[in-house]
Amino acid sequence: MTVQLVTSFIASAAFSLLFNVPRKILAQCGFVGMLGWALYITLTDEGIDSVIATLAASFFVTLISQIFARMFKTPIIVFSVSGIIPLVPGGLAYDAMRLFVEGDYSLALQSAARALLISGTIAMGLIFSEVTNVFFKRPPLKRTPSGKPH
Repeated sequence: MTVQLVTSFIASAAFSLLFNVPRKILAQCGFVGMLGWALYITLTDEGIDSVIATLAASFFVTLISQIFARMFKTPIIVFSVSGIIPLVPGGLAYDAMRLFVEGDYSLALQSAARALLISGTIAMGLIFSEVTNVFFKRPPLKRTPSGKPH
């Protein structure tokens, strides 16, 4: 587990270099990716399906990214993109393409479908977290004396 956490930290921090993230927040970007991967590994070790674990981890990554964005006065995208990198199913997509080339179409389609599901789940987790953030940040509606929202 320690090796995976260190590797996910390095991968997230290194990927953020590609986006010209300020050097002073590289460690925070790596930390976000490491936390997301830690949650994913913990959930999958508990027997939860990888698709659901990816949804939870991507939701968590975006929540942490929102907190860090406020703390470090940096756009949220800086942390969320870097933090999502360890969750991207690149190995699964590679396996699917390799299986297609080898002619094992049945397994290739299964791998490709799983990679697509996980990719979609990452997007859903990011969206759910953002919607949750907007919902809780929105000020309550003011009521007029007639009882209608204003």
